[in-house]
Amino acid sequence: MSVHDAKELASLAARIREWSRTLGFQQAGIADIDLKVAGEHLREAVAQGHLADMDYMWKHGSKRHHPEELVPGTLRVISVRMDYLPPEDDAEAILRNPAKAFVSRYALGRDYHKLMRKRLQKLAKRIQEDIGEFGFRVFVDSAPVLEKPLAVKAGLGWMGKHTNIINRQAGSWFFLGEIYTDLPLPIDTPVEAHCGRCTSCIDICPTRAIVAPYRLDARLCISYLTIELFGPIPEQLRPLMGNHIYGCDDCMMVCPWNRFAVPSEETDFLPRQGLDRAGLLELFGWNEDEFLKRTEGSPIRRIGFERWQRNIAVALGNGDPRPEVFNALSAALPDATSLVKEHINWALQELANRKTQST
Repeated sequence: MSVHDAKELASLAARIREWSRTLGFQQAGIADIDLKVAGEHLREAVAQGHLADMDYMWKHGSKRHHPEELVPGTLRVISVRMDYLPPEDDAEAILRNPAKAFVSRYALGRDYHKLMRKRLQKLAKRIQEDIGEFGFRVFVDSAPVLEKPLAVKAGLGWMGKHTNIINRQAGSWFFLGEIYTDLPLPIDTPVEAHCGRCTSCIDICPTRAIVAPYRLDARLCISYLTIELFGPIPEQLRPLMGNHIYGCDDCMMVCPWNRFAVPSEETDFLPRQGLDRAGLLELFGWNEDEFLKRTEGSPIRRIGFERWQRNIAVALGNGDPRPEVFNALSAALPDATSLVKEHINWALQELANRKTQST
């Protein structure tokens, strides 16, 4: 086919959307590569310190907001989304139970990176079978790619005040992936934003990390604190973290648009190792070998055993001062790293204070 024939390109774009659905993506859209505004927002966030020490967000220079620099020849980005919400999920009940461990819903099953990358490669191969060789590269949260602004430009949803993408028919429980391509496909129109005057996500944030609509300070965000931060969690933020041990979904759980969210049909995203209902003491009892075995193929493994223990120690310190909690924390002290010891000692002191206040 001629890659310069407008009618053929429009037909190809329609076929790409159809092929994406057969591969398990709920939606695909096409964006141009003009990310000037998004690049300015990124520079502002870096200047204000809102990205904390996540240097991977800026160390690649302008490649993140200039796709043609990352992949020379890129003209368009095919952006896709895939639902991941587990069926029959009772996240709110878990959050209300201080003895339970809350894990972000996206991390309950297998790591999404490989699954989506393989599907995107299949989509690119299907395009290749249809039109012949073309330039492309697939990405799933694995390179300097501004995936959220690209998804907005591709019409997959709008940027919510919590900085996640919201789709009017599907809420925000979905992953994003991209194909950078040299095909001059017709682009989609961004959808109108529908947050209105709602501030539910801002109001619910335990640490007040959403410092203004559409502005998130990672230094305060529980997801950053439990996943990205390597060192000690700031002491003043620990009591605000509740029983979150990996990520935080509070801002999405309260979003009114998520009443339209559709549970995922991907079996790989179903909860594994009982992480959707596990108790804190049960998880704190894992040794390092058990942690590595039980998190095999899971995004949780990336934080390592030390931060896993650190996070659970904080969650236990925010719970009820039961004798078995004191015993478990005290028993872990001798073999704990200095980082984990700091958080265990903090937890023991918090529990002791709470016990004293209740008597």
